[in-house]
Amino acid sequence: MLNILLVAAIVVTFVWYFYFKTKQFRTPLPIRKKWLGAKASVCLGAFLLFFGINFLIIYQSSVTYIVAGLFILLGGYFTYHNVKVAKHYGQFVEEELSINQ
Repeated sequence: MLNILLVAAIVVTFVWYFYFKTKQFRTPLPIRKKWLGAKASVCLGAFLLFFGINFLIIYQSSVTYIVAGLFILLGGYFTYHNVKVAKHYGQFVEEELSINQ
């Protein structure tokens, strides 16, 4: 059951990553572009985190512990750091939109 939930989370975060990346490439506004890039990186970090946890559950070996631990640490760091970046740029998105219209 846990494996199914993790696979669903992996697929959802991967789809959201491509959604935000596509929106990032299509927008002409620079702050909005950085904000969408940070949101895409949050999804990529969550993808790595869930993938590492799933990898750890499925395979049990010493190499798996090292690789999964690396994925979990990198995914956690990317998620944490880019949530802060997205909050920072999110403050200025509405202002930028009102200035450029």
